[in-house]
Amino acid sequence: MPKINIFSENIYDGWAVDEKECIKIAKNILKFYLEQPEIAPSCCLCGYNYKTISFDFLYCDSIKTHEINREYRNKDYPADIITFAIFADTEPEERLILDDEINLGEVIIALDKVIEEAGKKNVTKEYELAFLISHGIMHLLGFDHQTEEDYNFVIELQNKALKAVGI
Repeated sequence: MPKINIFSENIYDGWAVDEKECIKIAKNILKFYLEQPEIAPSCCLCGYNYKTISFDFLYCDSIKTHEINREYRNKDYPADIITFAIFADTEPEERLILDDEINLGEVIIALDKVIEEAGKKNVTKEYELAFLISHGIMHLLGFDHQTEEDYNFVIELQNKALKAVGI
């Protein structure tokens, strides 16, 4: 199993997220995904030699995700999660591996939307945050959900991952 470096920053004042716990959850979810036969051979890491995987989390509010959506994605709405899957979205022949490390990209999560969605779903905000963390990691690994079949695949694996890591 490769070394996993996750960097985290919370710029949202409304929730002092336990970033250490979120990093621990994210590492365990990534390890779970990389052990799954339906993920490992199909993800963007397949066929590459590396010793370290890194990625970032930014916790913010929906005002920030709205700005990011407008500026980088030409979408005029706030999002609960935005993933910049740098490695997965780069053409395979152009992917960079520096010092045996793959940088998968960045996951941006609007914590005010997490709180709002948790209320709608009648789950804890911590559960909803873990759900989005697992979702972002699926995107970083190159999995998308443009079809209903793909969406169901992603959600099913997220649910398995959360259960496997005790959430």
